[in-house]
Amino acid sequence: MSHLLPPAPRRFAGPLRALASALLLSHVAARAADDIVLADFEGPSYAPWTATGDAFGNGPAKGALPGQMSVPGFKGKGLVNSFHQGDASTGTLTSPPFPIERNFIGFLIGGGANPEKLAFQLLIDGRVVRSASGPNSRPGGSEELSPESWDVSEFLGKTATLRVLDDATGGWGHINLDHVVQSDRRPPGLRRDVARDVVASHRYLLFPIQHGAPSRVVTLSVGDHVIVRNDVGLAPGTPDWWAVMDVSPWQGQTLHVKVDRLPEDSRALEAIRPSETLPDAASLYREPLRGQLHFSPQRGWNNDPNGMVFYNGEYHLFFQHNPYGWGWGNMHWGHAVSRDLVRWTELGDVLMPDVHGPMFSGSAVVDWKNTSGFGKDSKPPLVLIYTAAGNPTVQCLAHSTDGRTFTKYDRNPVLPQVTSGNRDPKVFWHEPSQRWVMVLYVELPQRGHTIHFFTSPNLKDWTLASVTDGARAGNYLYECPDFFELPVDGNPRNTRWVLLAANTEYAVGSFDGTRFNPEQSRLPGHRGKGFYAPQTYSDIPARDGRRIQVGWFQTETKGMSFNQSMTLPLVLTLVSTPEGPRMAFNPAKETRSLRNHTRTLKTSSLQPGATPTLVGEAELLELEADFEPADATTTFHVRGATIAYDAAKQELSVNGHKAPAPLLGKRQRITVFCDRTGLEVFASDGLCYVPMPFQPRPDDLKVSAEASGAPVRLRRVALHSLRSIWHPKP
Repeated sequence: MSHLLPPAPRRFAGPLRALASALLLSHVAARAADDIVLADFEGPSYAPWTATGDAFGNGPAKGALPGQMSVPGFKGKGLVNSFHQGDASTGTLTSPPFPIERNFIGFLIGGGANPEKLAFQLLIDGRVVRSASGPNSRPGGSEELSPESWDVSEFLGKTATLRVLDDATGGWGHINLDHVVQSDRRPPGLRRDVARDVVASHRYLLFPIQHGAPSRVVTLSVGDHVIVRNDVGLAPGTPDWWAVMDVSPWQGQTLHVKVDRLPEDSRALEAIRPSETLPDAASLYREPLRGQLHFSPQRGWNNDPNGMVFYNGEYHLFFQHNPYGWGWGNMHWGHAVSRDLVRWTELGDVLMPDVHGPMFSGSAVVDWKNTSGFGKDSKPPLVLIYTAAGNPTVQCLAHSTDGRTFTKYDRNPVLPQVTSGNRDPKVFWHEPSQRWVMVLYVELPQRGHTIHFFTSPNLKDWTLASVTDGARAGNYLYECPDFFELPVDGNPRNTRWVLLAANTEYAVGSFDGTRFNPEQSRLPGHRGKGFYAPQTYSDIPARDGRRIQVGWFQTETKGMSFNQSMTLPLVLTLVSTPEGPRMAFNPAKETRSLRNHTRTLKTSSLQPGATPTLVGEAELLELEADFEPADATTTFHVRGATIAYDAAKQELSVNGHKAPAPLLGKRQRITVFCDRTGLEVFASDGLCYVPMPFQPRPDDLKVSAEASGAPVRLRRVALHSLRSIWHPKP
């Protein structure tokens, strides 16, 4: 129950609670040194506070509510949290009258920033005399509660009430509050809009980061020009890691760094410093949980792959990146390049949040005919098409002629908001109609998930061509669409268009340059876990002809300065089956260049009941197994992971996660890649693809095989130890 009681340490319970409530309206003498807890929100209800509307529920929350991020920073077990039923709910929560008996009122507050509609208020004679709001006004941010206080010495002896107001809807339309206390000692507070100037004397500017620290809005400016604003968990003391910003474009200029709020004892602002080198460069890519087969950023969070394109002899991988945090937020486009699809060089961030909002997902194309006019000196431009997720949410362009430096189009946006739920443009050149096509996810009221098709002659001017309704297609068309044409069984005269959703469910059908006509919808893609928002490469040379895909591999790496990764490069094909064309996923041939040493199992069969047969040992590995399982279950133990194939059920199990995997004739072919952070398992010649986040024990390097139920004939079992993509030597 909320407490609005006489000075601590006095407490009332049971029969005395009625007496305590009666005393709320009385002036209680107390020693000056005693704090008075006005409300701690520890009980099952808000009484004696009064709630209106539906924002606050029936009583204090115990932390995060359904659909909400974690809510750290409150005291005890309960708090006020107006996210009840989401951000659309509104209401008020008002205390009984009480006397102001101390010089300060301190409290913990978090949630959205909207002083007029979302506030904690002190009222005297019905007039608001003090008010506070949360820190968050943009996507991202943190739910954490932070200490604040009011000097109320001028109101000593007056009667006041407290009110929590939530009249806000939409993003961050809620407030968090806890532990309201009267005190004669000013509670530790926050400094606001603290700043310092730093000369860009070196290439990088380093920011101290602490896991779980409250999010602070850090603004970097040169003169009157704001370069970027980010939400950063600045370390008040010794950092867990250092975030890096390349400030070489402003070399020699004065950078103005401002932080919206900092605890009075924080040294974070003073710790921000220039550097010519990356911190901990010697250990970079050698961290204990760094994937050695899968791309991950040097520091910070990554999610969706973006802008997958082949340009100037390089495979470009752009990606959703938070350079300043271990979790999602501050969406930039990171950038890495490779000449072989497996060994990557990270180049830094190319798109930073701007006045249009954070940089959400999108795609990239080479404008070979220079329809956009962005090319120069006979060089075709590389054009990025992305969502700027501000208010409104719009589609924008950036361009480059060297694949390194990018300029945002000065007339952005090129496509205005359709609805607030429009994002993730996939753009390609449609040769038969001689125009560009944009495939855009749009959430429509009442119709739900849809894909809008737009066309353009020049990438700048777009016209709506058609809408594919999610309900008609099985309502799976949720964000990050991809759209491409594939031959069936490699026959260029028999092709289908594939419309792929973020979860890799897909439809196959025909496309005339304007409208997609699905023949089969909501077909299953990958069969595992932790795989999302994949994208395929554009502008692969015709002589290659492959459709190459990379997905976001959700490999959490707690304790590291980086988080998440990308899958191996996958080659997509359409294969005839009795049910119709189905997509197969297989590792790109370039992964074979990582093979260091191969051990082939000499045994020609596995006998049921026998001790598991040792295949070999390796940390980074690729296991290939071609076998005839008859009616047996064939099990491979890979560094503590269990990959089992049940021939009777024609079912593959990866660490207990099951997926259908048909026999091809009497044979099954399985390929397993094992990294420090995950498995990628391929069966039935790619018709069954099971990605799986997994962290093997460092001391368990064994790979073995066994059979149960019946003998298994082994045609070939090979174990390849693999080189790191970061360090060429084994």
